[in-house]
Amino acid sequence: MLLRLVPLSVPRVLAGLLVCLSVLLTGTGCSSGTSTPTASATAATPGWARGMATIQASRLPAEARQTLALIDKGGPFPYARDGSVFGNFEGRLPKHPRGYYHEYTVQTPGSRDRGARRIITGQGGEIYYTDDHYDSFRAVLR
Repeated sequence: MLLRLVPLSVPRVLAGLLVCLSVLLTGTGCSSGTSTPTASATAATPGWARGMATIQASRLPAEARQTLALIDKGGPFPYARDGSVFGNFEGRLPKHPRGYYHEYTVQTPGSRDRGARRIITGQGGEIYYTDDHYDSFRAVLR
């Protein structure tokens, strides 16, 4: 009887070893299907961006990356209102005194006006992106 059980369990043992090897090689580990940020991912997110949607600067639309480059250089900016105070009247960004935030237009291809896309900067180095005219924001990570 023992000889019969050993051959039947060998495929299961091999399958288990293959799963373990796969997990070790891919580094995915075993999980319940839900993901939580790792300590290093959390540490890489600045405090001002925690708790909100984020986007890497490299993943922004090309026009937004161009606007960031202009902000870094200090201009010149294509729109007269670029660099003006953003009032945060919608209250979707952290509360700060008036004058803390400034807004810059992100060109929208095909739009006859300034469009809905903006980059908002804060005096503490924060950068936010909106593509729906301040209805929502994503923290821009560099």
